[in-house]
Amino acid sequence: MTTMKNSLLRALPKVDECLELIQLTQEVDSPRSMIKIVVQKAITAEREAILLDATKCKSKTIEEWLSVFKARIVQKMRPNLKKLYNGTGVVVHTNLGRSILSRSTTDCLMKAGGYYSNLEFNLETGKRGSRYSLVEEILCDLTGAEAAIVVNNNAAAVLIALETLASDKEVIVSRGQLVEIGGSFRIPDVMAKSGARLVEVGATNRTHLRDYENAITEETVMLLRVHTSNFRIIGFTSEVDVEKMVTLANKKNLVTMEDLGSGSLIDFSQFGFPKEPTVQEIVKAGVDVVTFSGDKLLGGPQAGIIIGKKDVIEKIKSNPLNRALRIDKFTLAALESVLREYYDIDQAIKNVPTLSMLTISEEDLKKRAQRIRRRLNNRIKKNCLIEIISTNSMVGGGALPEFRLPSWAVVLKPLSISLNFLEKNLRMLSTPVIGRIENENFLLDVRTIQDHEISGLVEMLTDFFADGETSD
Repeated sequence: MTTMKNSLLRALPKVDECLELIQLTQEVDSPRSMIKIVVQKAITAEREAILLDATKCKSKTIEEWLSVFKARIVQKMRPNLKKLYNGTGVVVHTNLGRSILSRSTTDCLMKAGGYYSNLEFNLETGKRGSRYSLVEEILCDLTGAEAAIVVNNNAAAVLIALETLASDKEVIVSRGQLVEIGGSFRIPDVMAKSGARLVEVGATNRTHLRDYENAITEETVMLLRVHTSNFRIIGFTSEVDVEKMVTLANKKNLVTMEDLGSGSLIDFSQFGFPKEPTVQEIVKAGVDVVTFSGDKLLGGPQAGIIIGKKDVIEKIKSNPLNRALRIDKFTLAALESVLREYYDIDQAIKNVPTLSMLTISEEDLKKRAQRIRRRLNNRIKKNCLIEIISTNSMVGGGALPEFRLPSWAVVLKPLSISLNFLEKNLRMLSTPVIGRIENENFLLDVRTIQDHEISGLVEMLTDFFADGETSD
């Protein structure tokens, strides 16, 4: 055993010799420093494997080593952040980048990155300007708010608003609204970090106006509502209307704040969704400050949007924390482009991908699934059966978690590999294909596959089944 181990260790190639051989082949066009790192890691990995269990290792020829190096170099050169095909049916998929952007919006990103811009330059005065002015007026036009500011996500929006308006003071919140959002971030934790002192009122399922009123003390500065978009309490429930809370706050000279989470500028109930408050409705009710995400139901980039009364928003703008949480030119460019679509709601539904995916008809989805099945049948039917079935999609992003959108899916039934093998290996493609296993079927929900992606998806699946990936 020791003799075998020592023999294998002595046979390991020297790094410098490997670099020379790779250079001589002229088949790899990559930075030498990166190639050196790859070679060192490959040899180190082999050494560790030998030391762990030499019986599972064998000496490699130089051709075999070159093959290992080339494969690792190709992998190293691939971007870590990859485009992929989303066949999960979850429209605002947190793990897959949430809302995607339209071609016109990505064109704006190209201009923002490829050219100088008036990010913080007032073209009228020739002096320094504010980056927030690029979207503030549009947000006010669309929501009816007096002022607006944008930070890097909604958790940051809640944090800076509370830190500005309620640090070391009491903020009253209903127990039924102490939600936990993605990544285990909880409203009480965000409040604690802001310096605000949480005062819980009511019961988990029922909170009344008198609960808020009885809890108000000289230390109270705010009544906070948190929209429970990512869960539901049903049955014997009660919560205070926003108008009544605003009336109470005004009577007691307190600030009102509402965290909408997945704020929407469109009433989705017209498309059969459960009724959710729109941003405009909350502003109209008189709430002083409203926060919501830019990358959920709005369909824009990741951002935390803060709108409300001018005097309140101005205080938040002047908070030094604002510089740490501010958004960059790419977010501003994308957000402005998406917001401008909302001046014409019909155009927004057509042009903003998130909105178009949420509102597309079942009939159109079925036609899309049939088109994909037809094209795949002509290419891979020898290795895989293809069917279409009705299914259900989800909004995602913590919005309307119990609501299911009727949809259609392409079902792949491989003839010689398992569903788990299929699912795993589709994830490992150069352009990954992400679907879901459901009822012993592998599904690609076509709601989240756009028309312009169909050709690429079909080519990727064709290559997968043609390249020998047909056995476990």
